[in-house]
Amino acid sequence: MTRQLLSFWSGACLLALLPAPDACAVEMPVRKAGLWEMKIARTDSPQPEMTMQHCTDETIDKEMSSTFSPVSKNICSKNEIRKTASGYVTDSVCVIGAGSMTSHSDITGDFNSAYTVKSTSHSEHGPPGLPRDFTATIEAKWLGACKPDQKPGDIVMPGGFTLNIKDVEMLKRLMPR
Repeated sequence: MTRQLLSFWSGACLLALLPAPDACAVEMPVRKAGLWEMKIARTDSPQPEMTMQHCTDETIDKEMSSTFSPVSKNICSKNEIRKTASGYVTDSVCVIGAGSMTSHSDITGDFNSAYTVKSTSHSEHGPPGLPRDFTATIEAKWLGACKPDQKPGDIVMPGGFTLNIKDVEMLKRLMPR
């Protein structure tokens, strides 16, 4: 369970580091409603690839963006999204703990059937035990409708552990202090 939570928070941190849009900036598209499979692989880590499933809808995707937006505005001195010919590019510089993290992501795909996020990050004086530089790829594909027992926001972790992104109290309890 501890390894699953560590993997989850690694994946969540990657997603959270994607810049949240400013009111007049480029906005990322909302994913198609349904069940998305996300494979997260770190090329510079001995950790195996992690696969999660996320049941989502338009409301959940917008809520996730609005939840991360205030946090990123408080901790990031740079937070940009640019539309490119092949997708989107994001660049951010954020203060996390005692150090800063610079991240760059290339995002491609149609957000209806699949998308890919390739991220590189460099941390200055980051938490002990964590690498200063890392590269990760998130490959997401739409699987279809959410399963009958799922509700939007449900994230199914490796091993079948499920949590809902809207359950803030549960997330607070799972976070290391």
